[in-house]
Amino acid sequence: MCTNFTPTQHAAWAKEKLGVDLPSAYPEEAYPGFAAPVVVKGHRSGRVACGLARFGLIPAWAKDDKIARHTYNARSETAAEKPSYRSAWRQRQFGLVLVDNFFEPHYGTGKAVRWQIELETGEPFGIACLWDRWTDPRTQQPVVSFSMLTVNADEHPVMRQFHPAGDEKRTPVVIAPEHFEHWLGADPLQAQALLNWRSMPALRALPAPRP
Repeated sequence: MCTNFTPTQHAAWAKEKLGVDLPSAYPEEAYPGFAAPVVVKGHRSGRVACGLARFGLIPAWAKDDKIARHTYNARSETAAEKPSYRSAWRQRQFGLVLVDNFFEPHYGTGKAVRWQIELETGEPFGIACLWDRWTDPRTQQPVVSFSMLTVNADEHPVMRQFHPAGDEKRTPVVIAPEHFEHWLGADPLQAQALLNWRSMPALRALPAPRP
């Protein structure tokens, strides 16, 4: 389960890999409710764009944004059926959250210690997400939000070491750059095929305790 990550500020990487410009003015670290850069593709126009979206998906039918406290991660195995995600899944609203790294708790010492997970290469990367639009009934302003898609990581060489003993191990799905275009334009069956850790680039992890 990912609740904390570093949105990338590497504009040249985003331009090279996805042909998009990063938005401006977003936090250096993101938590549920924070804004972060997300790349999406218009299925009719074919246009790829990057904008800010809120971490924690708010489905279009929600009465308020409180549901976002529970929708920052979506299990890929059940996203197609869950009420919060099924509309986004069926409408192929697949996106990429652009990050430098994310954080998970490591219990090797018996206490939770924050560790940082990143690509072995140190490059930025894209995490698979579902996104949706919701209209705030108080302001009538549209809100775009997202949920990171996760898979079981019990056998992942890096991600299996996180979270308390006995808990299922999960990882956000990192989409390899060579699959960016395929993911953004995927249909549900194609998307499901990409949602597995064996297709992910190699990761590394290191302690990153808070000061």
